[in-house]
Amino acid sequence: MIDPHDSSIVRTMSRMLIPLIQLFALYVLFFGQYGPGGGFVGGVMLGASLILGVLVFGPEASSFRLAQKVLHGDGIGLLIFAGIGGACLIGGGQFLNYSALEIPWVQADADRRYLGILLTQIGVAVDIAVTAISIVLSLSLIANNGESHDRTP
Repeated sequence: MIDPHDSSIVRTMSRMLIPLIQLFALYVLFFGQYGPGGGFVGGVMLGASLILGVLVFGPEASSFRLAQKVLHGDGIGLLIFAGIGGACLIGGGQFLNYSALEIPWVQADADRRYLGILLTQIGVAVDIAVTAISIVLSLSLIANNGESHDRTP
């Protein structure tokens, strides 16, 4: 499994960097339609911040338990993405044509497009973050099983 890092410098820097990485990931996610970024980059950064917590603090820390709980959310991003596309179809438009997105409190076409893009980007970010965490935890289990078979008493 993943052992906790023993350096106090690495642990202290990680405690400071992880929230900053997550905050910047949310910035990239929410303002991705105005510049470089969006759901993919924001999801990678969110996943990387959780993976950093797992690698630095080990399997006994709360970050590891959080990463395992995030794995239960697999598929939620796809449901968000497909749900927004389906809502556009129900509104009489094409898949992911946000002008047909029926939202009662949003009247302007530009606001519908902004909200539709933002929600689909959130769906992409959730899926990417969960996939990244799943890959790392799966590889750590494979490495752990390989080590246990190679050891000789």
